[in-house]
Amino acid sequence: MLTRSNTPASLLHSVSERYAGTLARRSLAASSAAWLATWSLAQVEEPRESPEAKESDDAEVALQRTEAVLFLSHEPLTSRKLSQYANLADGTQARTLVRRLNERYDAAGRAFRVEHVAGGYQLLTRRKFAPWLRRLEHVPSETRLSAPALETLAVIAYRQPVPRADIEAVRGVNCGEILRQLMERELVRIDGRSEELGRPYLYSTTRRFLQIFGLVNLEQLPSREALQHRPLPPSPPIFPQPSEPPEPTETIAEDFESEQDEHELDES
Repeated sequence: MLTRSNTPASLLHSVSERYAGTLARRSLAASSAAWLATWSLAQVEEPRESPEAKESDDAEVALQRTEAVLFLSHEPLTSRKLSQYANLADGTQARTLVRRLNERYDAAGRAFRVEHVAGGYQLLTRRKFAPWLRRLEHVPSETRLSAPALETLAVIAYRQPVPRADIEAVRGVNCGEILRQLMERELVRIDGRSEELGRPYLYSTTRRFLQIFGLVNLEQLPSREALQHRPLPPSPPIFPQPSEPPEPTETIAEDFESEQDEHELDES
């Protein structure tokens, strides 16, 4: 009976039997070395980004989001709405980013900046480019108001909410048609009813009024004291002054008499 010890391969010291253990040990050693190298590479820590650099990147991304929201907004946005749309922490961060954007725009000489108008923030072009921008078809034309409309609007702005009777008492004329025009231009709105007899309508200015006149709120209206001390522009003369003074009436009369005398002598 053949056993492991008396097999021909064992008796002849077969090559396979002789080198089997050596090859196995070599394979195990190679596998161990490969695994050790892989483990060593895994243990090498990748360079981590510093907290300051990460915070700077986050602030830059927030600044870009704020700029994108302002770019697409057609109306002024309050700091609270701006923080909501741009996914910011609060209104304080929104105001900080707006100030940082304006610093970059001013330093680079951009044609636009973020303006604080009508209680919110809006990305607007600078005033000096208005004559060129009005040539574009989609740009709204300049709002022009007549003198009576400006007077009525001033009374409403300073005394709002005010009934129509008080406006007419200040101006001394009927203001029904002018009020209708101002409401059509979205400069004046009905702001409830008065508690007086007949419960007349009360009129107030709108947010568009603040936008057109570049005001943040009604507190920026010039005070009465400032208007009193401000010199008025010189009013034009009622009758135009002639380029040359007229001749005195005595000279004209003497010339007429001399002409009459010459005419009588010719006839004689």
